[in-house]
Amino acid sequence: MGLLSSSLPLARYRVEGKLEEPVLETVADSLQRHVIGDIDGNAVEKAVGWTSFETPYRPDFAGSCLVIGAYFVFALRIDKKTIPRGVIRKYCAAEEARELARTGARYLGREGKRRIRAQVEEGLLLTIPATPNIFDVIWHYEAGELWLCSTLKEANEALETLFYRTFHLSLIRLFPFTLAELSAKLSAAEHDRLLALSPTSLKG
Repeated sequence: MGLLSSSLPLARYRVEGKLEEPVLETVADSLQRHVIGDIDGNAVEKAVGWTSFETPYRPDFAGSCLVIGAYFVFALRIDKKTIPRGVIRKYCAAEEARELARTGARYLGREGKRRIRAQVEEGLLLTIPATPNIFDVIWHYEAGELWLCSTLKEANEALETLFYRTFHLSLIRLFPFTLAELSAKLSAAEHDRLLALSPTSLKG
């Protein structure tokens, strides 16, 4: 879900630290070094990397617009291969039957079944295409603020990990609690009371 959607879930972050000058070249080079790789045709379940906001299915920043006004705009992309359990069971049953016929054994042990399952999953991963999931990122560098167009736990965790690996800058997720801790000028006693707060259930 991205910037052009009719509804827009947002996760807000504070960015800690600064980049080497010139900032634009540093951002562009860093993103290109961590662009998402193609896992189709490989026995890999998942890939995480950056891609262009304008051409998310062609993960290359060459010739794409990275700056809109005062913001860097790009995208986090998570490609995943999901194999239904029923499909795995079907292929495992066929392979187990072939193995029993080949060896003349009456049954397969646990290790034999585990080996066949691993072979089946690897073969299926080689043939099925990955499903891309794209989450737009808006970064106001001068203000130290960043937004991810998703509140999904997987997307936020992937962003925080990849962002630090790419730029060596930390992200602080901004909730009402962290906003109060970071923005309000609290005394030591007020800060202690804030840390002692617990969530309140709104259920009747």
